[in-house]
Amino acid sequence: MHDLVIRAATVYDGLGNPPINADVAVAAGRIAALGRDLGPARESVDADGLAVMPGIIDNHTHYDAQITWDAGIAPSPALGITTAVIGNCGFTIAPCRPADRELVMRNLTQVEGMSLDVLRRGIRWDFESIPDYLDAIERPGLAVNVATFAGHSSLRTWVMGEAATRRAATPAEVARMRDLLREAMAAGAAGFATSTSPAHNGAGGVPMPSRLADDNELRALVDCLREAGRGVFMLTKGGHTSIDFLEELAEASGRPVVIAALLHNKTNPEGVFRELDRIGEAAARGRRLLGAVSCCPLTMDFTLHSPYPVEGLQSWKPALGLEPAAFKAKIKEQSFRDAMRAELSAPAVFRLFNGEWDQVQVVEVADPAHAALEQRSIGELAREAGRDPLDLMFDLALAENLDTVFTATLLNSDEAAVARMLRHPHSLVSLSDAGAHLTFFNDAAFGLHLLGHWARDRGALTIEEAVRRLTHANAQLFGMRDRGRIAPGAAADLLLFDPATVGRGGKRRVHDLPGGAPRLHTDAIGVHGVWVNGTRVAGADGAIGGVRPGRLLRDFSA
Repeated sequence: MHDLVIRAATVYDGLGNPPINADVAVAAGRIAALGRDLGPARESVDADGLAVMPGIIDNHTHYDAQITWDAGIAPSPALGITTAVIGNCGFTIAPCRPADRELVMRNLTQVEGMSLDVLRRGIRWDFESIPDYLDAIERPGLAVNVATFAGHSSLRTWVMGEAATRRAATPAEVARMRDLLREAMAAGAAGFATSTSPAHNGAGGVPMPSRLADDNELRALVDCLREAGRGVFMLTKGGHTSIDFLEELAEASGRPVVIAALLHNKTNPEGVFRELDRIGEAAARGRRLLGAVSCCPLTMDFTLHSPYPVEGLQSWKPALGLEPAAFKAKIKEQSFRDAMRAELSAPAVFRLFNGEWDQVQVVEVADPAHAALEQRSIGELAREAGRDPLDLMFDLALAENLDTVFTATLLNSDEAAVARMLRHPHSLVSLSDAGAHLTFFNDAAFGLHLLGHWARDRGALTIEEAVRRLTHANAQLFGMRDRGRIAPGAAADLLLFDPATVGRGGKRRVHDLPGGAPRLHTDAIGVHGVWVNGTRVAGADGAIGGVRPGRLLRDFSA
């Protein structure tokens, strides 16, 4: 008898083939059969017009801290995610000595928009090395499958201490990092991740450690993947990091290189396509390069207490890391504001915010006297008042002790351009950032958005191609041999959904972090069931608590 049979479903196999109508049988955590009249089962689900596909593999998450206190990694299981890749951008929490824990947490507070109080309350520090960390997150069980990158910033901090944020490494220090990375790969890391992005700053506004690495350090570390014969190199790219250099690393290592974050900027509309085309040219020469793109508009809530959208600007650096009184004084300075205006008026290949003030709104005011400003754009308010929009926003925030909540649609707001990115043959659908920026935005439901908005509603991709991009394409990239497809013998990671309604709901705040702290949440629409290794982890009403069928993935094919 089978453990589960999903009957009369429209089956999308994950390989991009046209769908078929069939039953899917599961036994012992794997697909047992695909066909008709497959016999009895302990659990039988009548699909009744629904579709089934492999579970979504989310290749860009930041659950490294959350997973130590929440093995269910909410909200991903309810959103159709059956495998999550953590450690992206190199922002991991291992290796970490007890003496460095506070620094690591403070860095995450800044670079990934996480609450320091939540991290202090939540992280279970029962590890130091990367192998220890892998064992620690595996021990209590997992709701979904998890693969983890070894993170560059953590390697640097372990080897160099506070100097990691100040200088390039010596040859001896690079050799020690190589030893740590080899150890991580031997223990089952999925690859190596780093960032050279100027938007990635740590505690006090100093660069995250990986940004201080020179090219020789990166060459030496990526070479560890060549030695291992497996693994993905993932990099969030700053403007000074060239595609030519990344092609060199792909050639030397023989390993795939994932380049993030490629997002469309209306003030430089062809910039992202030039990057994708350069990636495609490298791929034509036999290098395995992919550009990580998002299918979601990058919309972010923020206050001036933590204004992530502008923290990557050169002109913002004098304000980074200041105490509240000094910070308020700085943003009042005319010279500071003029420098920001000048930078925003100049073209840039990539930056989060580009002075598009009509796409910045006042969400929530702290002073009821300002209530009439809510749900209106800064651009509109500035035109009405005859004022400069930057001055208007800063002065409003200062009048409310920086508690004013704004929202900004930063990038990916041109739907025709996003569709073009999604169809590019060398793009990787990515960048959910699940587990990070918890009070700013939540794109963990990116896969449902791709299926509903982009495939069904816009026709930018067929549903079968959207399914392939979310499942088998990721499994192939990482070497997850038995995942990402519906076929006999494959792991029974499954998503049952309604093609007519699937999508993501509106955002709302929930208070389920340690200490009751808030985060933004997005509900699933049209999801009827999610199974990980044959066990249901979510249904139409959301995640099922306490179920832990997931596995820590450690074995990746070459």
